Amino acid sequence: MFRNVAELVELAESKQVKIAEIMIQQEIEVSGLTREEIIAKMDRNLTVMEQAVERGLNGVTSVSGLTGGDAVLLQKYIKSGKALSGNILLDAVSKAVATNEVNAAMGTICATPTAGSAGVVPGTLFAVKDVLNPTRMEMIEFLFTSAAFGFVVANNASISGAAGGCQAEVGSASGMAAASIVELAGGTPRQAAEAMAITLKNMLGLVCDPVAGLVEVPCVKRNAMGASNAMTAADMALAGITSRIPCDEVIHAMFLIGQSMPSALRETAEGGLAATPTGRRLEAEIFGEKK
Repeated sequence: MFRNVAELVELAESKQVKIAEIMIQQEIEVSGLTREEIIAKMDRNLTVMEQAVERGLNGVTSVSGLTGGDAVLLQKYIKSGKALSGNILLDAVSKAVATNEVNAAMGTICATPTAGSAGVVPGTLFAVKDVLNPTRMEMIEFLFTSAAFGFVVANNASISGAAGGCQAEVGSASGMAAASIVELAGGTPRQAAEAMAITLKNMLGLVCDPVAGLVEVPCVKRNAMGASNAMTAADMALAGITSRIPCDEVIHAMFLIGQSMPSALRETAEGGLAATPTGRRLEAEIFGEKK
């Protein structure tokens, strides 16, 4: 039904429906499943996300010991009343971190679009939930909107850190979340696309350099930054701010940047933070010295 963001927006506008509805219709067409079956599957994904956030906020620690407990610290900080960034934004950050800490602790998460970037979409959703008070179906639609934009990125660029760096993972997740926040808040399909563009172009060039090859450092904190980026971009789009570079061109730029990125910065743990003295020390502590 659609190949890019421009076609996605045009379809939503011409049919006078949400972007989420366009994605649902596409899933019906492609999968052969009924509308009820497709919505039920996404409802199960939402449940997995809810459980991961709840578990992370109760405190988890990874097997390696590299990550864990930061979501709890953030929630305590919010409750202290001393937060400078605003409670909603920090709540989104803490819930994004919670999800990725659960992933690092070998818990069950929903890849959105990948395990390494799984915190941004649920983190922002469950933060704005307390403000916008959506119905269960509106929360499910949030995920379909995310899926629509993720579908475009996956088919026109990449959602793989190994192929395009962390811009393709946390960058994509942040854009997906921003667009979904806009739609949930009552924004137009075009504003959702603007939010995606604003978010993604501010994460271009982000490398994938996991310390010790694990999806922990700096992945968990990058989800935190991705969530804050998405929240800010969504507000900008809802305020009427637009991206000077169209969303599809931003996505294409991300693809070209990923293609030119050296392999040392694409999930190989050969460069970036993974190659720092501390990164190498942590790797040796976890896996032993290389022969």
